[in-house]
Amino acid sequence: MPVDLYVGGVEHAVLHLLYARFWHKVLYDCGVVSTKEPFQRLVNQGIILGNVEYTGFKNASGEYVSTKLINEVDETIKRTGEKVFGEQVDAKDLLKKGDSFFLKSNPEVRVQARSHKMSKSRGNVVNPDDVIQEHGADALRCYLMFMGPLEQVKPWTTTGVQGLSRFFQKVWRIFTEEDEDGNAPLNPKISENINPSKEQLAALHGTIKTVTQLTEEMKFNTALASMMEYINTVAKWEGPIDRCLLEPFVVLLSPYAPHLTEELWEKLGNSGSVSKVPWPKHNEEYLAVDEVQYSLLINGKQKLRLSTAVGLDKDAAEAFARSALKINGDEVNGKPIKKVVFVPNKLVNFVA
Repeated sequence: MPVDLYVGGVEHAVLHLLYARFWHKVLYDCGVVSTKEPFQRLVNQGIILGNVEYTGFKNASGEYVSTKLINEVDETIKRTGEKVFGEQVDAKDLLKKGDSFFLKSNPEVRVQARSHKMSKSRGNVVNPDDVIQEHGADALRCYLMFMGPLEQVKPWTTTGVQGLSRFFQKVWRIFTEEDEDGNAPLNPKISENINPSKEQLAALHGTIKTVTQLTEEMKFNTALASMMEYINTVAKWEGPIDRCLLEPFVVLLSPYAPHLTEELWEKLGNSGSVSKVPWPKHNEEYLAVDEVQYSLLINGKQKLRLSTAVGLDKDAAEAFARSALKINGDEVNGKPIKKVVFVPNKLVNFVA
């Protein structure tokens, strides 16, 4: 005692949480425990709503009326008070403009788009067994984390699971190479004793640092996004890839996708479970930047984007920009330069 972290829905606040706190305080008053509260930190996760439901409203004549003109509380037309009647509209009959949805047949008519709490009576319950059967447990598990911040209420979309499934397929293709018989041995591009480039090590250690921090903060959606970004980077590398660039990634991914990573860990020739492997640590030396990209602008419009040494002062950066943009003297495009805007390690802008 006390418990480090309590994760539960808000519905537990007047059930288990209140009950546990009550008895803990009794034990505290009796001198049995040393803390006033049983939980050091409380996190309430948001619920997952059903698929978005689209409702179009018709008047007594059977004509669609835009939700812009409707009081959605009592389902009446604001101007006349006439009653309207809602009916479900298929998503394929709609087009999206900004955050709103409109009928393809009449783009002036906006429909209602709303998600509701999953319930059997509403018929919007998603059976996890069906999702696992089609996409795998890892895809479902990670989609639930990738939907958004843990504490937020989020609507379910099946296409989101498909996106995570494609991500895992991409990871699988990087690590393996299927033969004619359908077997998937380790990709021959993965080798040892290949000196990784500075850019490759920076990408890996940047990912380790980011994923570690975000996982500790329970920002699982952005941690997954960081790992996706790393895999996209790895996919662009040509030639052999040192296993030292991939093994730490498998460990990072293992709490999120345990089934996939156990297979990858074994294919890399390791014994035992990846869950028992120490968490990787980043090396700040690999994250040190020698060069930065400068945007060189004239009157706010970017003309060039070039790399140069990090840490230039204003005079050195301006001289670099003048040379690259071929600016001589105090004029640019025939107009006198009024000022030079300098943002360290980012941009130089000549205002004329």
